Amino acid sequence: MTAVAVRPGGSARLRPAGSGGRGVAVARGVLRRLGSAVFVLWGTVTVTFIVLSVLPGSRATIVLNVQSGQTTVRTAAEIARVNHEYGWDRPLVVQYLTYVGGLFRGDLGTSWELKRSVSSVIGEQFGPTITLAVVSLLLAWVLSVPWTLWTAGRGGRLRGIGSAVETVVAGLPQYWVGIILLLVFSVGLGWFPVLGGATFAGTVLPAFTLAIPLAGFLGQATRTEFDRAVRQPFVLSARTRGMTESAVRRRHVLRHALIPGITLSGWAIGSSLSGAVLVESVFSRPGLGNVLVTAVSDKDLSLVMGIVILISLVYVVVNMVIDVVYVLVDPRLGGAR
Repeated sequence: MTAVAVRPGGSARLRPAGSGGRGVAVARGVLRRLGSAVFVLWGTVTVTFIVLSVLPGSRATIVLNVQSGQTTVRTAAEIARVNHEYGWDRPLVVQYLTYVGGLFRGDLGTSWELKRSVSSVIGEQFGPTITLAVVSLLLAWVLSVPWTLWTAGRGGRLRGIGSAVETVVAGLPQYWVGIILLLVFSVGLGWFPVLGGATFAGTVLPAFTLAIPLAGFLGQATRTEFDRAVRQPFVLSARTRGMTESAVRRRHVLRHALIPGITLSGWAIGSSLSGAVLVESVFSRPGLGNVLVTAVSDKDLSLVMGIVILISLVYVVVNMVIDVVYVLVDPRLGGAR
C-alpha cells in the first residue's frame, strides 16, 4: 500500500504506508517500558530505604554491638560518633539523596557485620543464585510442555485431570516441596547430598523445588492458549493436508500456546530469585539466600537493602527485555494511540 505525502510546494510523492508509523510505534513502546522500569526501580529503592530507616531501634547501637561482639547499653557519645560516621545525624532526605547518588556509582554501602562493601559480598554470592533461578525456569518448561501436549485439547476427563494437577502443583509451598524432596531423595534414598552445594548434585533438588510450582503456573497459562489455538482454522487446514494429530499439536498449536508462558518467564525469573532465598536455606546451599537470612538475623540493614534492590533490578530488567521484544515483534503492543 502507498500513501500520498504533500510537500510545501504543492507537489506530492508516494511512500509506503506505515513505514514511519511502525518506527514511531516501536519507539513509543520501548520508551514507555523503559520509563515504567525506571519508575518501578525508583519506587523499590525509595520504599526499601524508608522502611529500613524508620524501623524501631538505633542503627548506631546495632553497629556498635556488631563491632564489639556483645550487646550492652551504649553511651550518647558512642552513638553520636557512629551516627556522624555513617551520616545518620543528617536529615532523612539528605540521607536518601546520598544513598541514591551512591547507587548511580555502584556503591551499595558497607556491610556492618562483614565490614566489606555490599557490592563485593553480593558479587560473590550472585552466581549460584542466578544459576539456580535459570536452571529451575528451564526445568519448569521441561516439566510443563510435555504435560500440556499430553492433556490439553483432549477429551473432558483427560483435560480435567491435567488442569486439576496444574492447579494443585502451582499451589504447593516451595519450602514444603523442598523438605519432601530432601527427605525422600537425600535422607531416604541417598541419591543427593543432604547439604547442597554449587555442584550439579547439589543443584538438582533445589532446582526441582523451585521448578515444580513454576511448572504448574506455566502449564495453566499454556493450557488456556492451547485449548483456544487447537480450534483455529489453521489447525483444520493442517489436518486436511494429512498431517498427523501429534504433528499438528507439536508444530502448530504448541507454538501459539507458548506465547503466554514466555510472557510469564520474566515473572518466573523474579519468583525463582525470591524463592531461592528460602530454598538455599533449606538445602544449606551457597547464594544470596543464606546471605540474606544471616543479614536479617544480624540486622545488617545495608546488606539487606542491597540484596532486595538487586533482586528487584533483575526482575524489572528481565520483564522490560521481554516487553521490548514483544514491541519490536508487534508495534501494536506498544500502545501507540
